[in-house]
This record gives sequence, C-alpha cells and structure tokens, in this order.
Amino acid sequence: MTKRIFRSITFAALAVLLAAVTLILGVVYSYFTNVQFDQLRVETALAAHAVANEGLSYFDTLDDTMDCRITWIAADGTVLYDNRSDTVAMENHLAREEVIEALSSGYGHSARYSDTLLEQYIYAAEKLPDGTILRLSNSQPSAVHLLMDNLWPVLLIVGCAIVLSLWLANRLSRQIVRPLNELHLDAPLENHSYPEIRPLLQRLDSQQEQLRHQGRELTRRQTEFSTATRALPEGLVLLNTSGTILSINPAAARLLEVTPNCTGADFSVANRNTAISALVDTAYTGKKAEQMVSLCGSTYMAAARPIQAEGNLSGVVLLLLDLTQKQKAEALRREFTANVSHELKTPLHAISGYAELLKSGLVPPEDTKAFSEKIYWEAQRLVALVEDILRLSRLDEGAADMQWKSVDLAAVVQQTAASLSGAAELAEVTLQLSGEEAVLQSVPQLLSAIVFNLMDNAIKYNRRRGTVMVSTETDSSTVHLTVTDTGIGIPEEAQSRIFERFYRVDKSRSKEVGGTGLGLSIVKHACQILQAELAVDSTPEQGTSVTVIFPKNSKAAQ
Repeated sequence: MTKRIFRSITFAALAVLLAAVTLILGVVYSYFTNVQFDQLRVETALAAHAVANEGLSYFDTLDDTMDCRITWIAADGTVLYDNRSDTVAMENHLAREEVIEALSSGYGHSARYSDTLLEQYIYAAEKLPDGTILRLSNSQPSAVHLLMDNLWPVLLIVGCAIVLSLWLANRLSRQIVRPLNELHLDAPLENHSYPEIRPLLQRLDSQQEQLRHQGRELTRRQTEFSTATRALPEGLVLLNTSGTILSINPAAARLLEVTPNCTGADFSVANRNTAISALVDTAYTGKKAEQMVSLCGSTYMAAARPIQAEGNLSGVVLLLLDLTQKQKAEALRREFTANVSHELKTPLHAISGYAELLKSGLVPPEDTKAFSEKIYWEAQRLVALVEDILRLSRLDEGAADMQWKSVDLAAVVQQTAASLSGAAELAEVTLQLSGEEAVLQSVPQLLSAIVFNLMDNAIKYNRRRGTVMVSTETDSSTVHLTVTDTGIGIPEEAQSRIFERFYRVDKSRSKEVGGTGLGLSIVKHACQILQAELAVDSTPEQGTSVTVIFPKNSKAAQ
C-alpha cells in the first residue's frame, strides 16, 4: 500500500510539474510576444515619422546590420522599398493582414510565417500621411526555440522539482500509512486515526465479536464432545482425509493400545491392528466396513464409516462396540430359555402322565385321589413357575409403573412371617423376628417380594427344628434387613451364582421342597430397582445370613 501511495503521489506531482512547465512556457512565450509587438510598434512609429519627414533618404542612413526588416508599401500594395529583399521580385502586399488593417485604421499588426524569408515573423504597419504604408517586421522565436535557449535552467528546475516530489511522496506515503499500520485490530473502536475508516473499524469490531462468539460456541461444543466421548465405553476415532487422527477417546486409545495424546498422528502408524487398518482403508474408498475383532481379551464390533460432505469424502469415523455383554446376555437368554423349557416340561410331563393313566382307567379307584393330588401339586408348581417368570420379566423392564411409597419394613416382615407361618410349622422351623420400626421410601410390591423370597428360602433350605431369624435396623440414611437361618448353607464356590436364574445349589433338595429356582433372581432384580445393596455370608452345614441395605430415600423415587 505504501508503494501504491508513493507512486500515486509521484505521478500526480510529475503531472502537475509538467502542466506547470507547459503553462509557464506558454505564459512566458505570450509575454515575450507582446513585448516584441510593443517594441516593434514603437520602432514602427519612429520610423514612420522619419520617413514622413525625410522620404527615401531616410533609408540610406539605415545600418545594414539592423535586426528589423523595413518595408515601404505604396497605397496600391506595390513594394517601394525593402531592406532584405529585391523589391522588383516581391509580390504585391495589398492583401497582407497588417497592411489591410493599417489602411483602414492607421495601424495594423500580425504574426505569420514569411514565405519570402521562410521564418516566423511578427509585423507592425503604420499608414503615413501620403497614404503609403511603412511596415516593420522581426523574427519571432518559437516556443521550442525559447525552451532550447533556456534548456539548462529548465532542466535544473525540473530536476530539483522531481527530487523534491520523490522525497515528499515518500514522506507523505509513510505518514499516511503509519496510522493504518499502527491500528489496534483487537480493539478496532479504540483507534482514532482517520474518520474515513471508521465504518471499516466498526465492521471489523462486529466481525470480531461474531468470531469471538463462534469461537466460544466452538469451544463449548468441543468441550461437550470431548466430555461425552471420554465417558463413552465404546471406542471412537475421527480421521481426516489424509489419515490423521483428529480425535480419539480414552476407550479407543486403550483398546488400540495407543497413547491418548496421539491426536495429529498418522493412524496407520499409531495403530498396529491389521484388521482395523483394513477396515479404515475400505472406508476411505467410500464403502462401509465392519468386522468382529478381539481387543484386550473381549469381542468388539469394529465399524468404519466414510464421512461425506457435499458428495466428497471428508474423513472416516471408526467405532468400536463392546459385544462381550451382548454375547453374555445372549448366552443367558439361551440358557434361560433352555431352563424354562426344562422346568416347564417336567411338571407338564407329570401332569400329562397322571392324566393319561386316569383317562385309560389304569388307576384303581382307591388311588384316584392320590393321582389327583399329584396332578394338583404339579399344576401349582407350574403356576408358581409361570408367575415367577412373569414377575422377573416385569422386573427386567424396570417396573416403571410401580409407585413409590413410605413403607415400614418391620411391618412387612411381620406380615410375611404371618403368611409363611404354616410353611414354617410344616418344616418344623421356628421364626424369630426382632428389630424396630424402619420406615423408608420404596415400592411395596418389590419390598414384599424381597422379604418373602428370603424368608421362604430360609425355611425351605433349613433343618428340622431349625431357626430363621429376621431383624430390621435403621440409622440416619439406611435401613438394614438381615435374614439368618441354621440350614444347609451354601458352598463358597456357589455363593456368586445363587442369584442366577434357575441355579440351584442342591437340585435334589430344590425338587423336594418345590422351589422354582427364580426366587433369589427376583430378589436381586428388585434390589437393583430399589438401589439396595445385597450381601451373603454362608458356611456349609452351619447356615446362611443374607443382608439387604436399603437407602431411606432412594434417588429412583425422586
């Protein structure tokens, strides 16, 4: 910009200088021409006076070296005398401009190119008393001649003017640009340089405010994205078109065994898993690719997808999904289906067999009642199994339709003990209840299911003349339920599996007491919904103690 201003000022100064020199030359030339005309007029008047008094004899006294040309012209235009040319050879001068003007007004002048002397001349003519015309003429230098005669002074003046123009242009251009170079662009409105650029500074301030807002928004979104991806258990990697890692979350860094700060590195160099590299290469061709891979001892679904922007490839996203839990859940589902089929098949076969015997009349009349009772108890077992399965299915869905209420756990324990008193008497088991009022926010149905199943198991898997002790305790934030029996106990290797569906420690004993194998699974799911902690302490042949710690005010109730 400084150079452009410098050139503009220099060209303007030189143009003004050229115009000034031209005008000055024109004015000087016009001035000297007028001076010449005035001098010639005076000389013409003096010569005319002398000729009028002396006649032709005046011309004899003239010096041959004089600068002026003197011509005496008769009234009819005939040249009577000329000090430069032969009068005989000269043409008639009646048509000359100055002669015509002198004849009409007494004096005339003109300037023209002389065909006789082949030079530019100025003429002054005066009419004499006898009607003749005396004309004086002198050569007139042209503007070029005038310039050439004064060439060195003119060149000196022009040279000084050019040097001065260059110096001033350089100084002015720097002075003009300096305030612009010193603008404080971070705070445009604080500048006080040129009023003309105030709208530009206001526009800059507005755009900077927009950029700051967009920067804050971008930072906020980037922070949210980073926070969300860091919390993801799945691996996520974003790559640009050249294969550079734009973003990688900790899960992906752990699974791919790369450093978390590898952002900006080449993915093909950082990653050492050939299967995943092949997937990414396929995605760069514009195709989706996915494959089951083993990472860190677990099974993952690696999916690579091309990112398209306006029809062009702008990057690749790699997602690593953990399928271990899904596979475990699938295995549990298959196991559950097999167990349900087996558990349902046993009572159905029994019912079908007894009914077939009764139908074919192979049962003696005195045994009909016994067979009917077997069919009834097998049907009851089937109904209990179906009810437990439905209850578990409802718990798997979260039991969102159940209402939370204020419940006294001690009262629930007493009600459950009353309902199980008959079963306890048949099993010759003594129920002992202790504890104080323990009020908490809970789902009454789930709380009753937990207490019922724990007490029912403690009765079923107890010894003859055994004891079941149920206690409730409370503190500032929790309520404790403890169910202890003096039964057969649980081996240590089985304690981690007793809450699985259809798992039985002693299958023969379970068949004998009529258990479905789903009671403790119901307890576990209900505790998860109520956000309660579950702990088991058991010693084989000595008994089992199950403790459930309920929060008084569960967050799930809010």
